[in-house]
Amino acid sequence: METAFEEFAAKWLPAILRYATALAGRPELAEDIVQDVLLRAQRRWGRIGATDRPDLYVKRMVLNEYLGWRRRRSSTDLVVSTEVLDGLGLVSDHAQLFGDRDAVRRGLALLPRRQRAVLVLRYFEGMPDAEIAALLGCGTGTVRSHASRAIGTLRAALEPAAETMTIQQRREVRP
Repeated sequence: METAFEEFAAKWLPAILRYATALAGRPELAEDIVQDVLLRAQRRWGRIGATDRPDLYVKRMVLNEYLGWRRRRSSTDLVVSTEVLDGLGLVSDHAQLFGDRDAVRRGLALLPRRQRAVLVLRYFEGMPDAEIAALLGCGTGTVRSHASRAIGTLRAALEPAAETMTIQQRREVRP
């Protein structure tokens, strides 16, 4: 039983840490969450290891711990290291990367926990709505609603920057 857990942890730890970091926004907090979850998972590995997808079970534990951790700490700061965001490889232009990163950070900080979790699960983890619903313990309609509201909030937060870019581009195009 111990060997099976060690194999699971060796295989899935990097992915679970990335997932927790995307949820928590801070690598240090993500490490604390994952450590707490893996300690609990190891104690219950006989039951968890017998499931079809122990990775999904542990990810749900991480999600629940994150949601509970945020309630307990009630901190609203969102700090993601440059290395974490650079690892995503979104933009090759560094000036644009820093501007976009700052705008996304501010937008994500506005989201409630569940909406942020839905976006992380959908876009970072690539999960379909049915799996997200199973992890969150809600219906697929609720998942879609959370995603829609979160995207709307992000669009509203990022819209002023997009409008400014459009005005600047118009000025450059004028004869």
